[in-house]
Amino acid sequence: MADVLPLVEARLRTALGEPDARAAVTFLGTDRIEVLRFQEGDIVRYATLGMSAQPMNDPTAMVADPVKGPRAELVLSVRSGLADTDKVLRPLAVLAASPQVEGVIVAPGASLDVGEPLWPGAPFTSVLVAEPGGLVEDLELDGPLDPVHFLPLLPMTPNEAAWKRVHGAQALQERWLTNGTDLRDPVRTSVPLE
Repeated sequence: MADVLPLVEARLRTALGEPDARAAVTFLGTDRIEVLRFQEGDIVRYATLGMSAQPMNDPTAMVADPVKGPRAELVLSVRSGLADTDKVLRPLAVLAASPQVEGVIVAPGASLDVGEPLWPGAPFTSVLVAEPGGLVEDLELDGPLDPVHFLPLLPMTPNEAAWKRVHGAQALQERWLTNGTDLRDPVRTSVPLE
């Protein structure tokens, strides 16, 4: 079986250009997760590399399928120069390792929480997983492997995360859109939720 990670990195480079930095994190009992940083004007993008090496499996399955199952990498985009966002590398790696560590399937509409600020002073401890296909196109793999989706992450304040649990991801995204929320602003405040 071909290693998917070189194909994933090639897709990221095609979509985002050459990374200007990369870091690797390994958690006990998991594969290595890298986080690549791409700078484009005043936007910095962080993309995981390693989450898609194994398919995500249903946590209730008795045996994990080594071939079939959804595959994904995570992409976070923020404005540079407003906060020390490079410290997001470890929290992103934690999120990318969650399918291996916790047996979860990361999919659009899900909330992922790291339990601490995403970077020093960040008003966000969690992210909303958005729909793939916009910034980085899905990577089709040879059958029977599922394609790799590149899932955008939208930082949420604790109030937004609580509101999303009650009203749903779509309602929160509509609230952001209605209020013209700049989701790339690393120091933004919570959207009005009344």
